[in-house]
Amino acid sequence: MSTATLEKTAPAKPKQKVILCEGNEAAALGVALARPDMVAVYPITPQSSLVEHVAKLIADGRMDADIVDAEGEHSVLSVLQGGALAGARTYTATCGPGLAFMFEPYFRTSGMRLPIVMTIVTRDGITPQSVWGGHQDAMTVREVGWVQMYCETVQEVLDTTVMAFRIAEHHDVMLPVNICLDGNYLSYGASRTELPDQADVDEFMGHKDVNWHVALDPLRPMAVDPLTGGSGGKGPSTFVRYRKGQCKGMQNALRVITEVHEEWAQKFGRSFSPLLEEYRLDDADYAIMTLGSMTGAAKDAIDEARDAGKRVGLIKLKTFSPFPVEALLKSLGKIQALGVVDRSVGFRWNCGPMFQETMGALYRLGRHVPAMSFIGGLAGADLTTAHFHRVIDATEQLLSNPAPIEPVWLNEND
Repeated sequence: MSTATLEKTAPAKPKQKVILCEGNEAAALGVALARPDMVAVYPITPQSSLVEHVAKLIADGRMDADIVDAEGEHSVLSVLQGGALAGARTYTATCGPGLAFMFEPYFRTSGMRLPIVMTIVTRDGITPQSVWGGHQDAMTVREVGWVQMYCETVQEVLDTTVMAFRIAEHHDVMLPVNICLDGNYLSYGASRTELPDQADVDEFMGHKDVNWHVALDPLRPMAVDPLTGGSGGKGPSTFVRYRKGQCKGMQNALRVITEVHEEWAQKFGRSFSPLLEEYRLDDADYAIMTLGSMTGAAKDAIDEARDAGKRVGLIKLKTFSPFPVEALLKSLGKIQALGVVDRSVGFRWNCGPMFQETMGALYRLGRHVPAMSFIGGLAGADLTTAHFHRVIDATEQLLSNPAPIEPVWLNEND
């Protein structure tokens, strides 16, 4: 088939408005396009401007949603649980200490299979004191049963925010979803962004069916989240059934995330790798692995290394939870060595959390691929092409030398 024929048969790209906006505003605009029924908010740096944008959209009549200005993050998520149980499409955003404060309802949300969508504008830990970007907050709660997707660009933030509602509410998933965007670098970084038309998004979203499996109804009283477990009756088997269902929903999410991204690409003409992206990997001998906004500088460094004759590629994770083991195994099967760059710390293993998860995947691969952990960008520190050249050079050494046990701290002497 000729190129001209392909152009004629390809679906026309829908009309979209081009704007300049930062990541926090893009997230708010994505929320508005998804038409939530209720949002609950509490500001915290570097998320504050996101919920301010949401509040302004509601005040200006551009978003038809009830807004609850709660007294703290614990109440924010508790309020939304009630809304979701009553069948409302719900949204919030938080980060850092705010995420820590809402941990109890955060844990309960996935157990009750409530499809709440929440943006985490990621930031580092609170001690030593820091209000700057990092992935420590989101990584700390990675085992609580929420789907987590990390964005590289402002455009990806907007588009993924809309898609998150479709993913969360899918009958085979019914789990809460986090859209993770890097504090400072994406939250306040402005770039050209295409804003889809509301009618096209409405068609993409389809019929709203938020909480088909249980919905509060005054005419049909019920107990929600009753006490289970214990040694008698059917408690243990009920608890196991719920946990097994959560795990199945998480694994189903890998397929649903892929399907929804494919639908988005067909509808709006923009595609993002749903689980992971390979960059210049097909003929690579070794690769580096990234997450979030650091990927742009990493790709530039890969291009420069390629120009210098180095056979290096890149793997970028988008979906971190559930961890895309099978997709990652296909990528790891192409290379002979790997360097993993984390923007957070896994204290138990003295490495980055993404490195730790990847080592588990490598065990499933059935062959030895030497890998090493790099930790950088903590507390908002820059990760530049110079840092990634260090990563590339050190990873290349793994082709002929054993992998070091200790991680490399990229900003230690900056």
